[in-house]
Amino acid sequence: MTLMTARLDGRVVLVTGGASGIGLTTCERFAGCGARVALNHLPDDPAGPREVARLRALGHDVAGVPGDVSQAKDAAKIVAGAVDAFGQLNWLVNNAATAATREPIPFEDLDALDDQFWNTILSTNLVGTFRMARAAAPHLRPVKGAIVNLASVAGLTMKGSSIAYGAAKAGVVNVTRNLARALAPDIRVNAVAPGLVDTPWTRPWSEARKRASIEATPLGRMATTADIADAILFLCAGADFITGQTLPVCGGRI
Repeated sequence: MTLMTARLDGRVVLVTGGASGIGLTTCERFAGCGARVALNHLPDDPAGPREVARLRALGHDVAGVPGDVSQAKDAAKIVAGAVDAFGQLNWLVNNAATAATREPIPFEDLDALDDQFWNTILSTNLVGTFRMARAAAPHLRPVKGAIVNLASVAGLTMKGSSIAYGAAKAGVVNVTRNLARALAPDIRVNAVAPGLVDTPWTRPWSEARKRASIEATPLGRMATTADIADAILFLCAGADFITGQTLPVCGGRI
């Protein structure tokens, strides 16, 4: 039996930003292994209830927990929703994020990064990650749970969609390391750093742009959301002596 077919019956995972892309595939992966899934989505996003209904129709134990991680008041509400639905919490996947732009912003264009842009990026990608970890910690500690944060290769050595995005994801790497120290030995905290992933955000990009990235990737393709979900599952359910680490999932590009 491999980890990807392991049975996780009785265990509960909360996935933020779970209505699409990496988050949705992560919900599907855990549910397929028998875990109960709390799927967080923005309160006004119709995709959230729709995906919850679809997964339930497939026989999975899934609950929708609406809330916006960029809002200070919502973090505790999201965690409480998951615990109210399932009675416990074993894993938190901090996937919710935003690039706040449809197209990458050239690093030379400093004027495009006004204060509102920075606030949007940081409040969701970095501060939201910390808020959720803080809210979930009391529930994860008794069960020796785990947190997996979504960083990015943009927070390591590569350019991302903007200077602000890269800075926020570098912050996630640092927060991951320090939360691992703060919450040890009861809660493991790690991060996954995806490279270019085939998601609704990257799908509209030009073929030339995607091809340039693929040609620079030793494994010769974009990541799928399943590639990232598999890494998240490993760090939650199969990595008992790994904490404080950021795992690049980028086909060897860095």
